[in-house]
Amino acid sequence: MCKSDNLKQFLDLGFTPPSDQFRRKEQMREPVLFYPLEVMLCMDCGLAQLSHVVSPEILYRYDYPYESSVTRTGHLHWSEFAKTTTERLTLASSDLVVDIGSNVGVLLEAFRSNGTQILGVDPASNIALIAQKRGVETLNEFFGIDVARQIVKNKGQATVITATNVFAHVDDLYSFMQAVDILLNERGVFIFEAPYFVNLVKNLEYDTIYHEHLSYLSVKPLVLFFKQFGMEIVDVQQRDIHGGSFRVWVSRIGQMPISPVVEEMIKNEEELGIHQIETLDQFSLDVQQNRQELLWLLRQLKHDGKRIAGVSAPAKGMTLLNYSHIGTETLDFVSEKSTLKIGRFTPGTHIPVVSDEELIKQSPDYALLLAWNFSKEIMGNLTAYKEKGGKFIIPIPHPRVIE
Repeated sequence: MCKSDNLKQFLDLGFTPPSDQFRRKEQMREPVLFYPLEVMLCMDCGLAQLSHVVSPEILYRYDYPYESSVTRTGHLHWSEFAKTTTERLTLASSDLVVDIGSNVGVLLEAFRSNGTQILGVDPASNIALIAQKRGVETLNEFFGIDVARQIVKNKGQATVITATNVFAHVDDLYSFMQAVDILLNERGVFIFEAPYFVNLVKNLEYDTIYHEHLSYLSVKPLVLFFKQFGMEIVDVQQRDIHGGSFRVWVSRIGQMPISPVVEEMIKNEEELGIHQIETLDQFSLDVQQNRQELLWLLRQLKHDGKRIAGVSAPAKGMTLLNYSHIGTETLDFVSEKSTLKIGRFTPGTHIPVVSDEELIKQSPDYALLLAWNFSKEIMGNLTAYKEKGGKFIIPIPHPRVIE
């Protein structure tokens, strides 16, 4: 963000494969590429970031298995996002909303139901096809300057540009923001969501770290970054989704009043010391302790003859499994709701992924809840498993059994 190379490493999660590379049975004999998963702190601007960038072509372009529409919690979140944004900006049918990394189009559907024009941009060919079949116009491209110019030529400038769980995934944020500048009209707002680094550190959410997430965002370095493009953060709203995210509103300098919450959050970040290497070194030690506690619990259960499975197979869960070296010696299988992952094997650890119905049928003694950020909803969906005596293990921030 600030072009400095004054970086210090504070966390090393070892080598892991891309967390969304779920393999089919016929691919299991193909070699697996593991990449370093290390996190650095910029000692100049305070941005936490990965040391190694995996090509986005590898991460997103083909056979991408993430659907934003799987959970009810997610649906409610996107509906609230669209409704409150439409009301606050008094958007009308003449206003264009462009969603970068639009996935299957759930957020855009919500904006359309609120009366705006919509357009999605997503590089994953299989996901863009699903969106198009749902009636959401989607450009199957990586967002950049050329795509921004193409949209302006064909549809005009956008009043709102959204990027939910996308901005932190971008390597070249300079050209990304140049593209936003081209696409956004004068009164327009760029709104993005991402996991908030404060929550990651406070709640030990280290499994949120994986190769798609290049930046671990906080308000202080973002304020400095946007000034370079004649823009400023005018509001920040915290949301519970994904273990604690923040929604950042960015407009051209002087276009909107700046909420006092922006300065309050910077002050809070400084008080918590999240831009200090000493704080993050302690965080690293706590991560190692969490792994030891989790492995002790799982090994004790296996020693007692208990059967254990995993529940849900999110990207974050793949960081947890690979960092902790948890494989088929511990988990019989991982169950999933997403049809894009069922029948495949987890990246690196090669645990078979089955349906949630199979979890209920086999009823292992314990289920390690990998998508702990949706724990309430998932456990609610699996009451039949609980009724058969099944217990859940939540791994973050401290491993605990839910009776």
